[in-house]
Amino acid sequence: MRLRLAATAAAGAFALLLSLPGSASAASGQFTYVYADENGDPAVGRLFDPPSGVCLTLSEVADEATTPPAHSPRNRTDAVATAFTGTDCTGDAFSMRPHTGYGSERLKLRSVFFS
Repeated sequence: MRLRLAATAAAGAFALLLSLPGSASAASGQFTYVYADENGDPAVGRLFDPPSGVCLTLSEVADEATTPPAHSPRNRTDAVATAFTGTDCTGDAFSMRPHTGYGSERLKLRSVFFS
C-alpha cells in the first residue's frame, strides 16, 4: 500500500514538473526605449520577443562610463518588464505592466528583465 502511494506521489510530481514552463520561454511582443546615438541624437532601440527570466543589458548604453542611459521605455510585450538603472539588472528598478507599461523620459535604464 505504501509503495503504491509513493509511486502515485512520484508520478504526480513528475507530471507537475513537466507542466512548468521552461527557462527558454520568451515574452511575445516588442519593448522599445530611446537612447543617444553616436552623434548624440535620439534613436529608438527595440527588443523583439525578448527571452524571459534573463537579464538583458541594453547594448547601446552598456558602457556606464561613456554613454548616458536610455529612457522612455515602452513595454508592448505580454510579460512584466522590470527596468534597471544599472547594467546586469543592478541599481534602482521600475516594473512595467504587460502591453501598456511605459516610463517617461525621467525613467533611466541600462538593463531589463522580463518575467
